[in-house]
Amino acid sequence: MAGRLLGKRSIVTGAGQGIGEAIARAFGAEGARVVIAERNEATGRAVADAIRAAGGEAHFVATDVTDKAAIERLRAETLRRLGGIDVLVNNAGANVFYAPLDMPEGEWERCLKLDLEAAWLCARAVLPHLLEAGGGAIVNIASTHSFKIIPHTFPYPVAKHALIGLTRALAIEYAAHNVRVNAIAPGYIDTQIARDYWAGFPDPAAERARAENLHPPRRIGRPEEIAMTAVFLASDEAPFLNAETILVDGGRSALYHD
Repeated sequence: MAGRLLGKRSIVTGAGQGIGEAIARAFGAEGARVVIAERNEATGRAVADAIRAAGGEAHFVATDVTDKAAIERLRAETLRRLGGIDVLVNNAGANVFYAPLDMPEGEWERCLKLDLEAAWLCARAVLPHLLEAGGGAIVNIASTHSFKIIPHTFPYPVAKHALIGLTRALAIEYAAHNVRVNAIAPGYIDTQIARDYWAGFPDPAAERARAENLHPPRRIGRPEEIAMTAVFLASDEAPFLNAETILVDGGRSALYHD
C-alpha cells in the first residue's frame, strides 16, 4: 500500500467515533500502521476491523487515557505490535460545559484530566520513542474553544487554552530532535456529539440549520476534513511546521458579527 503515511507507526486516542475515528481511518488509508486507543471496546474494535477490511493495518488497545497504568499498557502494546512509535494523535476528550458557579464538585478535575492532562501523559509515554526513532510528530486535537469563550462552557475552554500551551512548549523543547508538535482546532463538526445535542431541541433539523447558517460556507465541518489536516501534520510534507495550531472552522472565527 502506498500513501502519505506509509509505514508510520501511529497511535490515535479516542478513535472509536467522530473525529478520532475519521483520523484513524484516514491514517490507515494513507499507509500508516495504526493503534486504536479507545475506552469503548465495541467501537474501538469496529474501527480497527474496518481499517483492516479496507486493506490497512490497525490494532485495538483498550485505553482510558486518564489512567496512567492504561497509558503504560498502551505504550507497551504498541511497541509489541509495531516495534516503535512515530506519530501520536491526542484526540480523546469530552465536552464539559457549565456556568462556573453551577459546576458540580469533581467536574473541574474530570475536565482537566481528560482534556489536558491525558495529552501530556500520552506525550510523555511516547516521546522517548520518537527521540529514539530520530523524530516524529504529535498532533493535539484542540478546539476553537482554545481561542474563544462561549458562556456556560466552563471549564472546557480552560483545558483547551492550556492544550495550546502544552503544544507549543513541547514543540520548542524537542524541535532540535526532529520532533514536531502541532495542534488542530476544529470548529463545529458533524459528529454524533453534535447530533445528540440537536436531538435535545424540539426541532433538531431547525437547530442544525441554525448552526450551519452561522458559518460562511452555510454548513458545518465534516470529521474527514479534520482527519486530512491530521494526515498532513503527521506526514513528511510538513517538516518545518512546528508549534502551530491550524484552525479548521470554515472561516467562522473571522466573522465580526452574525
